[in-house]
Amino acid sequence: MFYIHHTTCISPQQTFPNVDIAVLHPPIDGQLRVIEPPYTGIPSGVLRRMSRSVRMGVGAALPLLNGVAAPDGIIIGTANAGMEECFDFLKQIVEYNEGLLTPGNFVQSTPNAIAAQLGMLSGNKGYNITHVHLGLAFENAVTDASMLIQQYPENSYLLGAVDDISSYNYTLNLLAGWYKNAHTKAQNFYDTNSPGSIAGEGVAMFMVNGNAANALAQVKAFCSSHTTEANAVEEQLKNFLNKNLAEGEKIDVLLSGENGDNRLSKFYTACEELIPEEALVLRFKHLCGEYPTASAVALWLACYVLQNKPLPAHIIKKNFTVGQFKNLLIYNCYKGVQHSFMLVKA
Repeated sequence: MFYIHHTTCISPQQTFPNVDIAVLHPPIDGQLRVIEPPYTGIPSGVLRRMSRSVRMGVGAALPLLNGVAAPDGIIIGTANAGMEECFDFLKQIVEYNEGLLTPGNFVQSTPNAIAAQLGMLSGNKGYNITHVHLGLAFENAVTDASMLIQQYPENSYLLGAVDDISSYNYTLNLLAGWYKNAHTKAQNFYDTNSPGSIAGEGVAMFMVNGNAANALAQVKAFCSSHTTEANAVEEQLKNFLNKNLAEGEKIDVLLSGENGDNRLSKFYTACEELIPEEALVLRFKHLCGEYPTASAVALWLACYVLQNKPLPAHIIKKNFTVGQFKNLLIYNCYKGVQHSFMLVKA
């Protein structure tokens, strides 16, 4: 499909600009909010007018845009970016009786504000698109990037995903039972036999193309589906592995999107039982929390793991091993309906 050459991540942990995931930062009031950097690359006059989601996305992407040749396009996945600004703008319509409204909230109230801002700041006039598909938004962005690279192998693309916690989506998901109570700790939320997870947010960006030289990792294959049946997910994974693993190859690492919600355990258990008994099993949702495009953080972490960097004990679920990992499988499930598999190779 494509190769990843550079990547950045802004998350609730120390992942930007210097990476140190050994220390686990806990949730506050039931939310894992990102640790925002100083954003030194964004002009101050522009920065103060940016919404939170826009500055997160732009802040993570600018080091990639400034450090290498300009990409041929910008592809972003998101589910909730711009939601807070959208509701602020709608409230102003009522408050000011459709009079003089703040233009900033209007301009940044749509999900494509991040990709648009990146295009303007970097002077990039190439392909620019945003995919908004809830729990498969990043996966659809991956599909887009892979199709473009298949057609134009020499082109490079900025691929990424951004989602933030807005009061709107947090309140609705809390009332719907998708989050645990505010006193749940990240260290033990996998062990709580109860529904719900921890609200999260984050951004991950990748510079991708079809060139294998000096790549961090290769996204070899992926697939996604909508189903509420664990048997269907299990069958899909069997077909996925049979199709994309060469004879004699096996999965070395499973990066599981397990999120502490006991209603979703059946999906993760079914997938875990299909990989080799000796495979290393890792989890990542205690780092970033649960949100629609958390799989982008998983891909960032996959690149980290495949570079054979030290793994902190808190991300390891089973079979701590030290060695060269070749095939890493990411499985993520969003709200028990949207599922995705991604095969990442060293």
